[in-house]
Amino acid sequence: MGAGGTADGQAGDGDGAVRTPDRLAVRKTYKLYIGGAFPRSESGRSYPVASSSGDFLANASRASRKDARDAVSAARKAFGGWSGATAYNRGQILYRVAEMLEGRRAQFAAELADAGTSGAGAVVDAAVDRLVWYAGWSDKIAAVAGSSNPVAGPYFNISTPEPTGVVAVVAPGDPLLGLVSVLAPVIVTGNTCVVIASERAPLPSITLAEVLATSDLPGGVVNVLTGSVAEIAPWLAAHMDVNALDLTGVTDEALAVACEEAAAENLKRVLRPGVTADWYADPGTRRLTAFLETKTVWHPTGV
Repeated sequence: MGAGGTADGQAGDGDGAVRTPDRLAVRKTYKLYIGGAFPRSESGRSYPVASSSGDFLANASRASRKDARDAVSAARKAFGGWSGATAYNRGQILYRVAEMLEGRRAQFAAELADAGTSGAGAVVDAAVDRLVWYAGWSDKIAAVAGSSNPVAGPYFNISTPEPTGVVAVVAPGDPLLGLVSVLAPVIVTGNTCVVIASERAPLPSITLAEVLATSDLPGGVVNVLTGSVAEIAPWLAAHMDVNALDLTGVTDEALAVACEEAAAENLKRVLRPGVTADWYADPGTRRLTAFLETKTVWHPTGV
């Protein structure tokens, strides 16, 4: 063998180092996240995702009505186990998600920069901090939202919050901090959810789904759909096994009204902030209590 070759036939230089040949980049395939798995859309459709400068980044799956139904079924199946977990355990899992997001900081920052987000690294840090903040509320919100009620009789009267069920969430245009800010309070209080990701910048949402899939979060607790909000949201709003609807990311007035009307068919709880949120601001407890029901228990006291 000459000095310019290697045992496997790759080109080398005089000191034995292997020169890496030119190669094509392996493009990532962005799929849906349903029931802890990453299926393609059953329709086989996808749509191109471009950077803020117009450069092609990837193809993302375009979810269909059938995908939305599958996601609701997965969320319903996961609800019993997740709502039955202790609040402390849910907080631990959310903290684990924050740890793993921190470990992939560079990847998230790169995807946010491609989407045109300024200060991408600081946005990732804020998203991690927001997850930790909500994780800390997991075993405290019951004490804040519940109460012991005075009654005229020999009874204890106690009100305690319980999760609503399956929540359909239309995520805001902010592809990471906004997404985390609407997702975390839904699941930390024991609900499961179906999320329609940012249509313009869906890539961070699927990367977040990869974080969720490799954390301790049970499959089906969070399901992520990418594609057209106008196409998917009305089906979720009308779905009879969806208990609540978060329309934060719906910017079209006619679509928002149509979703509210469809949600009234089975008396869904509907959250529609109506203003552009400052995702860096203190979120308070509004979203924590938005999808909780109150159960009141009477118990006799005395002999």
